[in-house]
Amino acid sequence: MMACTHLGSPCRPGFPCVLAMSSPPAYPGIRVSGCWTLGAEGSSSSSSNAESLDRLLPPVGAGRSPRKRTTSQCKSEPPLLRTSKRTIYTAGRPPWYNEHGTQSKEAFAIGLGGGSASGKTTVARMIIEALDVPWVVLLSMDSFYKVLTRQQQEQAAHNNFNFDHPDAFDFDLIISTLKKLKQGKSVKVPIYDFTTHSRKKDWKTLYGANVIIFEGIMAFADKTLLELLDMKIFVDTDSDIRLVRRLRRDISERGRDIEGVIKQYNKFVKPAFDQYIQPTMRVADIVVPRGSGNTVAIDLIVQHVHSQLEERELSVRAALASAHQCHPLPRTLSVLKSTPQVRGMHTIIRDRETSRDEFIFYSKRLMRLLIEHALSFLPFQDCVVQTPQGQDYSGKCYAGKQITGVSILRAGETMEPALRAVCKDVRIGTILIQTNQFTGEPELHYLRLPKDISDDHVILMDCTVSTGAAAMMAVRVLLDHDVPEDKIFLLSLLMAEMGVHSVAYAFPRVRIITTAVDKRINDLFRIIPGIGNFGDRYFGTDAVPDGSDEEEGGSAG
Repeated sequence: MMACTHLGSPCRPGFPCVLAMSSPPAYPGIRVSGCWTLGAEGSSSSSSNAESLDRLLPPVGAGRSPRKRTTSQCKSEPPLLRTSKRTIYTAGRPPWYNEHGTQSKEAFAIGLGGGSASGKTTVARMIIEALDVPWVVLLSMDSFYKVLTRQQQEQAAHNNFNFDHPDAFDFDLIISTLKKLKQGKSVKVPIYDFTTHSRKKDWKTLYGANVIIFEGIMAFADKTLLELLDMKIFVDTDSDIRLVRRLRRDISERGRDIEGVIKQYNKFVKPAFDQYIQPTMRVADIVVPRGSGNTVAIDLIVQHVHSQLEERELSVRAALASAHQCHPLPRTLSVLKSTPQVRGMHTIIRDRETSRDEFIFYSKRLMRLLIEHALSFLPFQDCVVQTPQGQDYSGKCYAGKQITGVSILRAGETMEPALRAVCKDVRIGTILIQTNQFTGEPELHYLRLPKDISDDHVILMDCTVSTGAAAMMAVRVLLDHDVPEDKIFLLSLLMAEMGVHSVAYAFPRVRIITTAVDKRINDLFRIIPGIGNFGDRYFGTDAVPDGSDEEEGGSAG
């Protein structure tokens, strides 16, 4: 086989070929030695004066706004990315769960390597926007700098600490974090402050996603880390451009002086690139010359990722519909005794002719009875108190630390007043799970949980549960926050047998408590005979025309 050449010169042995051309061809990708080389241009290093170099860079304040940050991610920064097409949730959870409540497919992990200020983050953002999928996690290597000693802190303050050496990064934490994310588990990621060269006290929480993009200068410097990456992309940008970008960033965003930046660059950054970073180009699957300017390369990357995601598709509700049926109801289920009073209230709220005021009134009465019934399953211990007459009374007292209520928005929040009425000083959390209107699958969009919830008994509230997909996702979130399974109580006014079986099979120690269980759901996963769309009837919003049991923009049942 002939040696690969570009512009008449042989490529460097062991490195992926980079085709040099003035404009992208009709088909810009050429397969060479297992590596894609995409739409490269000749080097711009011949532009020696600052004016010509500056023209290669987008002017500050024009086009894309420059990255403004002094930490790896600000705590107040929302976990989403707004694009021209949609809002992409970057701390969410995909509906890739099977009937066992576990993730059936690992997320697709993309590694983005390259020199400092090569444009890795911009390329990552462009890939995210072009992918147009709802659940993406962007994980930056900047978050994983090691904690410095006092001596190292002093060196860093005088630009004498080498942050561009592999030893500066906590690879053990990076690997464990990426493994958990690929498995769909939640992780806590440190927040790094570049002005003080230290980790902040608060860490951010991320969840598994369809796609994980991990970017950093040493993204390909560890063998174990490489094995976790499904696609490896090297962003190849001219060294002069990288230097100018680094000067702008460190001076304007990190409060450093030009002399210190240049000193650090010559002493650490450039030697580290030559010794540790550039050699990793040979392990990359794809080399992207010109970084974010190479839109042809990014388009091809997106096409490949889409093909991989199609292979990972799974319909949760369809899987649940065919599992665990014709089985006896589980022992973890407790149904409120069907007294004439309870059955009478069910008659009223199930009647389509019932007014909204009556629907709210009798629903609240049922919720109060349901909560009171659920509290009887909490752990109690013997205790003795003295009565006002000075006599001992042998009674019971709650044996746990605290009770927390978590409502699955939006219908679940209607149960919060009943819980507050019977539990003094109860803490409340919320989880927003919506049904994707295109796939019919549940998706996690938002959560707010109290701190130290792992020590509490948690009452998880939703008004109707049909397939159990949303309830399973909510339970999974609680488990991710270290709440023991046997401390979770799922409460619902009405459940379908399918939902009971699904939750009980996946989480056999979760206590399931309801006021009634209906036997069937129809082909659209709606409870039969059911109660209608609870949220619409309770809040007085426009009803779904076909009388769906599912929340329009609310919980996914």
